[in-house]
Amino acid sequence: MAQSDDMFGDEDYPAYTMGRAAEIVGASQDFLRRLDEAKLFTPYRSAGGHRRYSRYQLRLAARAREMVDEGTALEAACRIIILEDQLEEALRQNENYKRQHDSGAA
Repeated sequence: MAQSDDMFGDEDYPAYTMGRAAEIVGASQDFLRRLDEAKLFTPYRSAGGHRRYSRYQLRLAARAREMVDEGTALEAACRIIILEDQLEEALRQNENYKRQHDSGAA
């Protein structure tokens, strides 16, 4: 498999332009800029300074759009998503720790 194929398989690879990202998420480009300002995520910048988005960032943006569409303030939606993401990561790390500890105790 070519290296570029590997990169596009990586959910953190910034493969999408702002226009394409907005289209995928079903939101405006301004909405994506506001997510950056609210610090939900920071898009990668190309050498020319253009924003590029990963699939992971698009999932977060889609979740924020859903919450905003349901009436949640943008800043609150971003904070909730950040906290959910942090909780998920903490639970994953805890599970890995348990697995390592359990296998070492056997």
